[in-house]
Amino acid sequence: MWRFGLRGRMAASYVLVTATAVLLVEAVIMAGYVVPQANAIDLASVLQNQAGREAKALSQEAARLPPPLPGASAHELLQKAMAMGERRTLVGGARPPDQSFTTLEALVDTEGVIVASTAPKLYELDTVLDVPLPGREGGGGGKSKTRVGPAVWHFSPVTVKTPVGLQIIGYVYVQAPPEAEPAAPSVDSLTPLLAPGLLALVLVVPVGLLFGLLSTRRLTSRVRRLAGVTTAVASGDFRPRVAVSGSDEVSTLEHSFNIMTDRLGASVEAARLTARAEARQAERGRIARELHDSISQDLFSLSLLAGGMRRAAPDALREQAEAMERTAARTMREMQALLLELRPVALEDAGLLPALEELCHAYETRLGVRVEAELAEVALSPPAEHAVLRLVQEALGNAIKHADPTKITVRLSGDDGPVTVEVSDDGQGFDPSSVATKHGMGLMLMRERVEELGGAWEIHSDGSGTTVRASLP
Repeated sequence: MWRFGLRGRMAASYVLVTATAVLLVEAVIMAGYVVPQANAIDLASVLQNQAGREAKALSQEAARLPPPLPGASAHELLQKAMAMGERRTLVGGARPPDQSFTTLEALVDTEGVIVASTAPKLYELDTVLDVPLPGREGGGGGKSKTRVGPAVWHFSPVTVKTPVGLQIIGYVYVQAPPEAEPAAPSVDSLTPLLAPGLLALVLVVPVGLLFGLLSTRRLTSRVRRLAGVTTAVASGDFRPRVAVSGSDEVSTLEHSFNIMTDRLGASVEAARLTARAEARQAERGRIARELHDSISQDLFSLSLLAGGMRRAAPDALREQAEAMERTAARTMREMQALLLELRPVALEDAGLLPALEELCHAYETRLGVRVEAELAEVALSPPAEHAVLRLVQEALGNAIKHADPTKITVRLSGDDGPVTVEVSDDGQGFDPSSVATKHGMGLMLMRERVEELGGAWEIHSDGSGTTVRASLP
């Protein structure tokens, strides 16, 4: 698509610009030729132009003559000028190729004596022209009756340079019948002007096409590469990036596209983590409700029944009844810790520190365990705040259910470095390796939650208590 689309259109634009330039030059040349011809379409102007060309040529020939001798006549000078070189368009030569009618030409001296003529039988040499000469100022034209009948005529002076300035030595006389009409420029007369332009157009168009294809190849490949990456991003893959090359508008687009893709990928990942956290929170709330509505009520009923049995049972069964009552009480305590662990906390509304304080207060008031909170203000992303909250919640629940502590300490700090969260208790310790291989689902979930955010997680436990510590960037 790109090969015959954008690249083809750009190459065609190069060809169009080249062809337009050639045609404009040709049009200027044609205007320079056709406009004067159109302006000289009347008979008098044609005769004036023809006489002027002849007079100019003769003046140039006369300029090549040696300085005239004293007493040399204009008649002699004209004859010498006529004798120099070959003159195809001078008096006595062929008719101009762009002229469609016959004219009569004569060369006369300043006295009107005919020196040369294109019709020597009508205008005999050394005879006086029957048309009055113009004044000393230069040439001129008119319309009158001549020896060959009515005619339109024109005189143009032939000059020679002398020490005192230009001197008229004769005139070129041109006449034509009044009914003669000049022809407009023909195709044959325009061919010499059109042929070079058409040849240039034929040669330049392939060159322009080749240049357009070569010069747009790199640009179209960059656009094609950008389109491919755009397609990948549109399908949900935010990993590809566009190689930024050059410093033009396309490179700015490539750089901006990479920035946009980074931000879009980060937004999608944040939304995914938030959705996962919300799904986990909703699932925790559902499990907590089911445990509270079913198992907690059953445990409470079992505790009442065990107390009644202890009071009514004979001495032989009283010890078993007391053991049943203690087991029910311990199970209810663990169930309360589990419900607190699963309890949703309004993190978005309150913030991380108030949510942790509320969580610590709930464990202390409902379970009767002393919980100290040493919390500092830290800067974390929303997914990291959720991870910290769930980590503390999981660690508090494990301590209550398994360690039987009298005091739990929750610390949160982040002084110019990673944010560190730590939960310590003074209960009975355990072997982390053996527990992790058997029933360590909670520990594994805590580790995965921290490592997903690029953090580090560790646990230490001995006979004097257990410490869970995590560092988040």
